[in-house]
Amino acid sequence: MRTVAHILKAKGNLIYSTAPESTVYDALRLMAEKDVGALLVMNGDSVGGIFSERDYARKVILKGKTSKDTLVREIMSEKVLYVTPEQSLEECMAIMTEKHIRHFPVMDGGKPAGFISIGDVVKGVISQQQFVIEQLQKYITGAR
Repeated sequence: MRTVAHILKAKGNLIYSTAPESTVYDALRLMAEKDVGALLVMNGDSVGGIFSERDYARKVILKGKTSKDTLVREIMSEKVLYVTPEQSLEECMAIMTEKHIRHFPVMDGGKPAGFISIGDVVKGVISQQQFVIEQLQKYITGAR
């Protein structure tokens, strides 16, 4: 069974973050530069929230605010759901589907250890299923 740790091993544990005092514009620019859909919002060494494209669309654009005059702390999601490296990909997918979440910080020992997306999870599940199919085909054909 594949876990979050397998994803981090393959993609690395790089985390892009922003401060709550940053402007939404600066956060969006960083997201565009790094080609990511969400940033962890850090208060020093602790997680203060998460900022995503969805936050921007729903809390800035639709409310008539401007990204250069709005601070990340004004629109970030403060309630941060996270996963641990030991959690299975199936469990992550179930939580992401149920809660309509596209990005998960990975926490290990109370510290950020990585960041995964629904795309990472789906890719991992497909890879796991392909491995099982190959093993079953080998078993059925008697190949070793």
